[in-house]
Amino acid sequence: MNKVCYLFILSVFIFSCGTSDKKSSISENNLPKVAICGLAIESSTFSPAVSNEESFRVRRGEEVFSYYPFMKEGEENRTRANWVPALRGHAIPGGIVLREVYEKLVNETLDSLKKHLPFDGLFLDIHGAMSVVDLDDPEGDFIQRIREVVGTETLISTSMDLHGNVSERLAKHSDLITCYRLAPHEDALESKKRAMDNLLDRLENGKGKPKFKAWIPVPILLPGEKTSTRIEPGKSLYAKVEPLTKQKGVIDAAIWVGYAWADEPRNHAVVMAYGDDKAAVTGAAEELAQSFWNVRNDFEFVAPVAPLEECLEMAISSDKKPFIISDMGDNPTAGGAGDVTWTLHQLLNRKEFKSENGPSLIYASIPGPEFIEAAVKAGIGGTVNAKAGAEVDNRYAGPVTLKGKILAIKHGDQNAGTEVLVQVGSIKVIVTQKRKPYHYEKDFAELGLKPREADIVMVKIGYLVPELYNMRADWIMALTPGGVDQDLERLPYKRIKRPMFPLDKNMKDPDLKARLIPLSNE
Repeated sequence: MNKVCYLFILSVFIFSCGTSDKKSSISENNLPKVAICGLAIESSTFSPAVSNEESFRVRRGEEVFSYYPFMKEGEENRTRANWVPALRGHAIPGGIVLREVYEKLVNETLDSLKKHLPFDGLFLDIHGAMSVVDLDDPEGDFIQRIREVVGTETLISTSMDLHGNVSERLAKHSDLITCYRLAPHEDALESKKRAMDNLLDRLENGKGKPKFKAWIPVPILLPGEKTSTRIEPGKSLYAKVEPLTKQKGVIDAAIWVGYAWADEPRNHAVVMAYGDDKAAVTGAAEELAQSFWNVRNDFEFVAPVAPLEECLEMAISSDKKPFIISDMGDNPTAGGAGDVTWTLHQLLNRKEFKSENGPSLIYASIPGPEFIEAAVKAGIGGTVNAKAGAEVDNRYAGPVTLKGKILAIKHGDQNAGTEVLVQVGSIKVIVTQKRKPYHYEKDFAELGLKPREADIVMVKIGYLVPELYNMRADWIMALTPGGVDQDLERLPYKRIKRPMFPLDKNMKDPDLKARLIPLSNE
């Protein structure tokens, strides 16, 4: 063979290797190629609500970057990789997701990834508590199908809500995994950035997949309203996470409280740690798991709780304003349908609120498309007599009739559609075209409301988000019925693993030894 022929064959061989090897896709600018995708929703299986395609706010391509402030043009992370944003879908917590909707979003994601293969890394942004009709562990299914497309060598970093669930399957296919450390989730974006930084660091330093991943299921199932990091023991428990991640050989660690309002075997707490030192990784995971178990009996509601009647008596007699009452059972931020009318029926029957001169109360909110139509027709200042609520969840009460004066109409809200403010006696009820949780003062202000000046503000929520929390003069959480009932013992669990604390109060201490999860390419 002459020298020219030999060099030609050698060059063809090198070229073919470079284009077919999926282990590396470092481009000409010497940056790794990284995909972004994810589906996020928290779904109650104890609610009759279902989540359809319209429930999801879907970002595709370059629009995906708009969700992450740390990925804007000019930000450091934007320059650390050649990014391929595929699809990120996010929905307000709600009912179980229709199977065809899940399949459509997953398949669109996979098709987008296939078009841009191969990848060095992938940032997977999920919640972790999605329920899908006739499918257990949707996030585990999703990541496994992603693996089938991108291969086992691509480094995947998974970002989650601490109220998500981590199955063994999700743990295996994730190389790096983390979750929020605060509830309320004031560190959500910070946690997502940490997940992305961990991924980029491992790609840049060439270390790739961590050598060890420790996974420990903890048989605890508690609502977020009892595990807030604002108070003890959650505050001290989560404060232990970061110091353990500073140990040599540990990359990250996390505690997942899990999601209490779905009935699947994966619904329970989990602790994970990962890194390159086996002893440090397993030690960190076991310390966190044991610490969680040790304080299991200390978790209490983040605020006083009482039946609705007792809450109202306290609020009416209080001179503090606003006195905030959480209508917890139908909380749409935890997966409730958001249209249970039981509480509103009770309010309208109270003699204290019959007159406009009674204690001022803002109720946020109840969906009622029929009422919205009548209100828009009547206009501001007009009187309407129409029904609202209980179209989805009528198990506790039927639609509520609201007869009153229309004070405000607002069109075009991204979540609610059209919003109407109606006054019935001394109660100002926000009626929405589609369900919407009210978290921010501006949400009220846009309807001409001044919640800080109201005697009572009642919101369909559990623990208060920061802005409402800072607004409160006093606060109590009402034990009301709905798809996210706080009395877990009333829920008809059939499929979760037992024994489970606190459902099985006298259970024996569990085995909290670390289980080493195989690497994704093993």
